[in-house]
Amino acid sequence: MTESCQGYQCPAGNTRDPPEMSESRRRDPLLRGKSWCQWLTEREIGARKECSKMLKLRILNTIAPSYFLGVSITTMILQSFVFIPTIFADDFRRPWSYYGCHFIFFLFISANVLGNYFLILWYPSESLQSTSSLDESEALQPGSHFCKLCSKVILRRDHHCFFTANCIGNRNMRYFLMFGWYTSIVCLYSLVVGVAYLSVEYHLSFENPLTFLTLLPLSFFHFFFSMIPSFQLFLVLMLYIWLGIGLTCAGFCCQQILLVARGRTWYHLKKGMPAVRCTPWGVNLQDVFGKRWLLGFFFPIPTVPVDSKDK
Repeated sequence: MTESCQGYQCPAGNTRDPPEMSESRRRDPLLRGKSWCQWLTEREIGARKECSKMLKLRILNTIAPSYFLGVSITTMILQSFVFIPTIFADDFRRPWSYYGCHFIFFLFISANVLGNYFLILWYPSESLQSTSSLDESEALQPGSHFCKLCSKVILRRDHHCFFTANCIGNRNMRYFLMFGWYTSIVCLYSLVVGVAYLSVEYHLSFENPLTFLTLLPLSFFHFFFSMIPSFQLFLVLMLYIWLGIGLTCAGFCCQQILLVARGRTWYHLKKGMPAVRCTPWGVNLQDVFGKRWLLGFFFPIPTVPVDSKDK
């Protein structure tokens, strides 16, 4: 006689635990009093939840980079061929005009965004390719973490960035901070220029500080009743996207700099671990930004020495 339980065959009258069940009982007192079938069922349910969670994270890890590239391409097209040429149409042919200055400035900040983005990918976090499990990573050093999305052990890990589909650590932290900083500048600059374009082209007024609270719902209402063109609604949506991304990146970047100055990481804060480096804030910043930090602040170039074995 056997008793079936969620696909597992449990021998009737067998009160002896398998070795893995006995080990789990010693680790967790909450498992005491549970039968073999109950333990196996709960473990199967937990495994299914973990698989569902990982599937969602992998989908997000694929969608987020595509979203970033889509917004970047859209922003560059709007700024280069719609906003700046329309607003500064009278200065188009004059050298060193407002048109030229705005266009050069936009190219500069856009180059920093894309340059630092690809530097994050080119210089990934320190990792051990040969170690492929969480138990092995915990035996290496404090702060080591096995990232299931990257499928490798990350040393001195901070967090996993879905927009780059990469883990952020000490080696690419500088590029991540500059990426976030210039992304916020691009978005907020595009927001200001986009507001100017809507004011010139569609005669929208932004004098009321509460305009952004009503602009989006009113735009949808007018669009459904064919009172405004679809392109105007699209531009209004882009204004809110730029505002949200710009403020989020600016706040996250400032908070990340404070963590770097204190020698902390998001991973250590979440785990309640002490600071990685008990050194002055200047030393911590130099360890991340390098000695040529001023040059790296304006240009997307490597400023942190990298050992050949880490590449």
